[in-house]
Amino acid sequence: MAVVAALLSALIGPAAAQAAPGESRPVYSYDHAIRESVWVDTGLDGDGDGRTDRVAADIVRPSEPARQGRRIPVIMDASPYYSCCGRGNESQKKTYDDRGRPAGFPLFYDNYFVPRGYATVLVDLAGTNRSDGCVDVGGRSDIRSARAVVDWLGGRARAYTARTGGRPVTAGWSNGSTGMIGKSWDATIANGVAATGVRGLKTIVPIAGISSWYDYYFAQGAPLYDSGPDSLAAMVESSGAQKHCDAVQRKLVKGAPRSGDWTGLWTERDYVRNAGKVRASVFMVHGMQDLNVRTRHAGQWWDALARHGVARKIWLSQTGHVDPFDYRRAAWVTTLHHWFDHYLMGYDNGIERAPKADVERAPGSWSTDPRWPAPGTETTVLRPRGGSAPGVGVLGTAKAPQGATETFTDDPKRSEADWAATAGQPTPDKAGFSTGALRAPLRLSGSGTVTVTATPSTSTAHLSAVLVDLGPATIRNYTAGGEGITTLDTRTCWGAGTPADSGCFKETAADTEKVAYTVFSRGWADLGTYADAHKGRPLTPGKPYTITLNLAASDHVVPAGHRLALLVGGTDAGLIDPPASRPTLTLDLSRTSAALPLTGGAPAFVRATAGASRPMAGGALLDGLAPPHGLSRMPAAR
Repeated sequence: MAVVAALLSALIGPAAAQAAPGESRPVYSYDHAIRESVWVDTGLDGDGDGRTDRVAADIVRPSEPARQGRRIPVIMDASPYYSCCGRGNESQKKTYDDRGRPAGFPLFYDNYFVPRGYATVLVDLAGTNRSDGCVDVGGRSDIRSARAVVDWLGGRARAYTARTGGRPVTAGWSNGSTGMIGKSWDATIANGVAATGVRGLKTIVPIAGISSWYDYYFAQGAPLYDSGPDSLAAMVESSGAQKHCDAVQRKLVKGAPRSGDWTGLWTERDYVRNAGKVRASVFMVHGMQDLNVRTRHAGQWWDALARHGVARKIWLSQTGHVDPFDYRRAAWVTTLHHWFDHYLMGYDNGIERAPKADVERAPGSWSTDPRWPAPGTETTVLRPRGGSAPGVGVLGTAKAPQGATETFTDDPKRSEADWAATAGQPTPDKAGFSTGALRAPLRLSGSGTVTVTATPSTSTAHLSAVLVDLGPATIRNYTAGGEGITTLDTRTCWGAGTPADSGCFKETAADTEKVAYTVFSRGWADLGTYADAHKGRPLTPGKPYTITLNLAASDHVVPAGHRLALLVGGTDAGLIDPPASRPTLTLDLSRTSAALPLTGGAPAFVRATAGASRPMAGGALLDGLAPPHGLSRMPAAR
């Protein structure tokens, strides 16, 4: 029988061996794969040298399908990181042999998928590594860099065998179906290219991706970093680009004023507004404690895609800015395999009918939902009221009496960790409101808002609102260097390998801490944007202003016995920059509320809080994670 099977395989070829029910198989040689580089013409002249920019695309593809006259799909990762900073937990960079051909690819995509009949294409964004042009941080040049390659794979763009000159080359081996994947900036490019509606892009898998660049640098006018996109461009661009891209740098500086006002630069880099153009399916992955690319990006992108009926799936972990390969490796590889098999190879494996959402409930423990936010989730309005001590109040459904207030003074050295640790204590830097100990679990799933009416004592003021689960838990240590994971010395292999690219990676384990509270959602704003989220105004001291802060998307269960708390403060140290002054802010409690996505809505809240004990007051300092500080921009992150 073995001889017969071998003869059949020889006669009908690897294509039939690949067509096992529901799954592609590793039947092609990785060792003998074709490794080549092409330079794709973007049609732009970003560096102003008088010729259109070409971007480098490095390719690994199985040799057998081309010999049989068969075309194959592409998994593509377009990135600015391939020479400056590296990819993955081990900061891998591209490597080349002595003839300049691609030898080592970062990450596992080539090792795992090339033997299964996919090509892997890694693209250097314009202005980085071996590409022409300039880095414009999510703008036309960045997006065109990647879109041009998708077009070339579909026969709609030109490419050459060299950066200058060379002979034209076509992608006759490609069937025109492309899936984009990547983390951080790479994921952002996938979002942006999908938002152009480009043909041939069948799916994207954005991991911790930006959906609107304004929201990376500002939160409703409050600055999240002390620099703008020009600084980020300088971190990743090649030495050649640094010599020729001064004009682009000046545009980035001029177009991104530190005032936080919205400009045309931000409109160009807002992919959410073009969600209706997306033709690709979307498998979104995000860490709910990602304080670099915060979950606001995931929430607003998911909601916009939902409004336009885009096929989608989501994983939400308890990590920070971490790739799922480093916290749920085996399940990730299997799920990604099935996703690409369905959307790029056409297998009917049922993944599009599977539950849409996987959510990490505790380190390494996951739940699923048929859709997200969770079925039965309704926006429920909760209101703060005063309590037995100043700044320590009640969170419930009853409205505070007219004239009830709480007052705090912005302390730019205090963070959400400091506020949560003193949730039951009067402190001058925040106002806190909590339920009593819950009688039943309470789940919050999705994005919420907090509306505040505040009277400042100065002409500038920043506000922060955070949701806290007050109660003991073991959580991932997302403020540590690994953002919730520890890297081990042992390795496992995920696909085929060569001496230049082993396909083997260091294993990881959850980095956990026992805590007495968990901050699980947060939002910030400059009070000066009270009338227009896109433009700040000076405040009149002594005058009340009403503003709604957008909370980051989350999915968290507050267990029975714990308390749900809303904390309102000024500067959230380590996460937003302070205003020009240190205002005292007086909250009008009768005009302050939180609209939260509660599963089960108001009835669930009433059941959970019926007969609950009093909100916490007094007591010792609560233990939590180290305060967030010194957040890195994307290039320094894994």
